[in-house]
Amino acid sequence: TNGTRHIEMLNFVCVNWGLKFDPKYVIHLYNMSQRHLTIPHKFILFTDRPKLHKHLIGDNVEIRKLPYEEYQGYWQKLTLFSPEANLNGTCLYMDLDVVIKDNIDCFATYGEEDSFCVMRDFGKPQMWYNSSILKFNNINATEFIWHPFLKNKKEDLKMQGDQNVITTYINKQPGCKKLQIYPDLWTQSYKWLDRSQNRFHKTSWTFEEEARAKVAVFHGNPKPHESKEEWVVNNWK
Repeated sequence: TNGTRHIEMLNFVCVNWGLKFDPKYVIHLYNMSQRHLTIPHKFILFTDRPKLHKHLIGDNVEIRKLPYEEYQGYWQKLTLFSPEANLNGTCLYMDLDVVIKDNIDCFATYGEEDSFCVMRDFGKPQMWYNSSILKFNNINATEFIWHPFLKNKKEDLKMQGDQNVITTYINKQPGCKKLQIYPDLWTQSYKWLDRSQNRFHKTSWTFEEEARAKVAVFHGNPKPHESKEEWVVNNWK
């Protein structure tokens, strides 16, 4: 897989719906992306509360209203694949609660321009993909995720989460030939370090840093603002 492709302009995309995440999560994600992304990009925040984000200031910042109001929480992530999101070209999406520790250009240049890139989940890596970091291009994603989701929405919304829907459609569609799975080493779980077991019991959480990982993913709890680990405090700002 070629990681040296030139990207004219990348969309770095995130979503803040509701009040689960303090606005400082958006500011920290912006700061981390500015430190660790050298590809020219627009930082695009989709939110239902644009006024909350008056402190997010930067030449490359765009604050957009979420295209749909009827979805809640992480289901809003699927609306990024809709034509109404008006995202053209290569998009790199990250959850608000990731901690970026190192250069992330490789996440944007992985695969082809229209590849759909995901990482394997931590809890059941053989079965699911994790949607904390996604690279997509709506040339494909609208067709093979959004349209089938709209048709089957009632059933899909009973699934555990957006990443289950994404996994299902990736596996079903001919578009899945565009699927590229990020190398495991690029990401770590804050709680479990690696993907070697189905679950790590709370008593064995060590919160140690995997030095080679570029991004730490905080699935579930605790969240970055609750961490006292030096490596988190030093990066999440």
